[in-house]
Amino acid sequence: MAVIEDIASANPPSRKLSLSVRETLWGLAFLSPWLVGLVVFTALPIAASLALSLTNFNILHPEDIRFVGLDNYVRMWNELLGNGAVGQSLGVTTRFALMSVPLGIVLALALALLLHHKLLVGKPVFRTLFFMPVLIPAVASTIVWQGFLNGSTGWLAQILHAFGLPAPDWFADPAWALPGLVLLGIWGIGNMMLVFLAGLQAVPSELYEAVKVDGGGAWARFRHVTLPMISPVLFYNILISVIAVSQYFTQAYTLDPTGNGRPGGSTFFFNLNLYKEGWTYNNMGFASALAWVMLLIVVAAALVLFRTSARWVFYAGAER
Repeated sequence: MAVIEDIASANPPSRKLSLSVRETLWGLAFLSPWLVGLVVFTALPIAASLALSLTNFNILHPEDIRFVGLDNYVRMWNELLGNGAVGQSLGVTTRFALMSVPLGIVLALALALLLHHKLLVGKPVFRTLFFMPVLIPAVASTIVWQGFLNGSTGWLAQILHAFGLPAPDWFADPAWALPGLVLLGIWGIGNMMLVFLAGLQAVPSELYEAVKVDGGGAWARFRHVTLPMISPVLFYNILISVIAVSQYFTQAYTLDPTGNGRPGGSTFFFNLNLYKEGWTYNNMGFASALAWVMLLIVVAAALVLFRTSARWVFYAGAER
């Protein structure tokens, strides 16, 4: 018996893993497909693009790759100052953002307020109709709008001509091409509208009743209750809209597959310039530098939004 006890003391049973460790390991096991995909398809390409932005990499002559340091960024700066392709494309993207983001936010909020109104009949039908354009592929919707806004045969032109009004040829006139794309973007604001609607439905009705008791009208309720209470939703939609503008490509490329931003360069977005540099001129090093500059611009815009949000974004229950 003593011998058996000595053997047992020399070889204690292995300890089982604690519950928290086992849960962590199982969690990592279930997350592993996503983590592998994140590393292989996102993290590594991002790191590779940063490395390529410091080279003269040409996809047709990969053997001639060499390190050029900040030459791509210096070239970009020179084109920006000299109103080259970088300056033109950045200007088009900025003008588009200044038009589309505020207008899209205002109209999406207006539609959400309309659908939130108690007297509106058939809310599910209107909600579905307003959201349906989001489900249509960008290429298909662009082709449809290209025909709709045609200055000669388009439906809008026919309606305006019936009333004796002139109709601009939106996507053939440099002065109207960018506003035409803004209209196309507004057509797909159903997603923002639903986010606003969810925010409106979360506003406590007691706050509206309190404003009514104090003698406040519809504007007072909107100004002092609705806007503060949905300000986090407003902040979210603005941030997402800015990011979406930085990725704007498909619609402009559908209008002009050459990537020149016709008519007259009025739709020559930043991402079209990036595409031409990478896949037309095969200058992937400079295209990677363009991508990183756009990323830095978006990060800077996001930081500005986050820094200023403390002044106008209200979180219920948070200390001011």
